[in-house]
Amino acid sequence: MAYYDGWAPYVPVAQRRAKAAREMAQLKKKGIAVTPVVIAGRTIAKTFWGKSWCDNLERYSDYENRLPRGRTYVRNGSVVNLQIAPGEVNATVSGSNLYQVKIKIEPLPKARWQAICDDCSGAIDSLIELLQGRFSKGVMERICRQGSGLFPAPKEIKLACSCPDGAYMCKHVAAVMYGIGARLDESPELLFRLNKVDEKELIAKAGKALPVAKSTLASKKVLVSDDLADLFGLEMGAAEASKPETAAKPKRATKKASSKKKATAKKKARG
Repeated sequence: MAYYDGWAPYVPVAQRRAKAAREMAQLKKKGIAVTPVVIAGRTIAKTFWGKSWCDNLERYSDYENRLPRGRTYVRNGSVVNLQIAPGEVNATVSGSNLYQVKIKIEPLPKARWQAICDDCSGAIDSLIELLQGRFSKGVMERICRQGSGLFPAPKEIKLACSCPDGAYMCKHVAAVMYGIGARLDESPELLFRLNKVDEKELIAKAGKALPVAKSTLASKKVLVSDDLADLFGLEMGAAEASKPETAAKPKRATKKASSKKKATAKKKARG
């Protein structure tokens, strides 16, 4: 559809939302998963991973002109569908029409990921601690380091939107970029999927760096009878049955047997 000067006429937010809701309902009826970005209040992201994504986004001057409109759009519920997959994000944004946004992220270079794993080795004890962002300031700074951390630089991102705005980052794309931060609040593991890396590798590195005493103590707690059976390929019931029986202790002579022996001895003495 052609518009004067290439721009669509302004459509009130309420009207856009109603239209988007109808179209998303139709997609759901067809069995297509729809996951809108819902922001409560003005704060887009509240957790470590969500805030770190948004902070990284705002570091780059390439984006600064379009980010304010993007924040407005994501806050008012315009990102009506957001899907994060390995290496890419696909979204639907409600504007004058429904626009399709595609964002591609280059895979994290292996050398950079290996350096992150090595530098964080021994400093992250569990997957829960990692995903909840509960680790030292040093680890946080290493993961978020501009250019060599876990977050992509503009040159590592390709942006596309079906709207008529010719800008590299339109307000719809900016809204989706903030929507990613909001989604990471709910599912931080998606950041690793997006970068095509496995967060468990950070934990594996930590395990190798544990001191011997700590590892030994942990193994004592975990190595119970079932583990022993698996370890040595034995069935514990059969192993118990194969134990040599303990020799029975000799029984004490009863009173009756003792009296009989005394009587025999007396008889022999008389004879």
